[in-house]
Amino acid sequence: MTQTLSMVLDLGGTFVFAISGAAAAVKHRLDIFGVMVLAFAAGNAGGISRDVLIGAVPPAAIADWTYVGVSVLAGLLTFFGYSLIARLSNPVLWFDAVGLAFFAVAGTQKALLHGLNPLMAALLGMLTGIGGGMLRDVLVNEIPTVLRADLYALAALACAAVVAIGHVLHIQPLVTTIVGGLLCFGLRFMAIQFGWHLPARRLSRNNTDTPEGGKRTREMLR
Repeated sequence: MTQTLSMVLDLGGTFVFAISGAAAAVKHRLDIFGVMVLAFAAGNAGGISRDVLIGAVPPAAIADWTYVGVSVLAGLLTFFGYSLIARLSNPVLWFDAVGLAFFAVAGTQKALLHGLNPLMAALLGMLTGIGGGMLRDVLVNEIPTVLRADLYALAALACAAVVAIGHVLHIQPLVTTIVGGLLCFGLRFMAIQFGWHLPARRLSRNNTDTPEGGKRTREMLR
């Protein structure tokens, strides 16, 4: 049952993240081929990274045509139905939040199935969750969301930790999947809706974020 649940979550995460990738591609006015490429990259980068690290090769996204089919379907739906998706305030972020929850759970579950200890399984679950979004943002020349000052990687790690702790306590995987997924989405929802974020270093006007500060820094380095 755990293996089936992991695959369902994996495909669900692939579909949702592929929509976020395709939506980013349409937003940046890529052609239909570019939309398909970004859909596949966003939907499968995290899973491929996870599978390579745990030795599950070839990765499921390459070995099983279903992952490609799900990515292409998501890309086509987004390309031809973007007017519906665009009604959301920020479709990329919202689909990204759902995909993050799916993949953080699926990544942790699969790592546990391959015998990793709970701590490393949780870290790998986080990596699975953030991988697709990072590649998507890099391909459209944006700073990856995970590097910005909001609850992204932390939300994925919290979700993965719930799944890993549930495994240690022998709690039903379905229960930890629901609790962890809702926790991850809830944290992202609050971050998007209310601007929750982690502390970020603010440079003063005396630093290099102003022309005068930059000039002073250059003079000090001479």
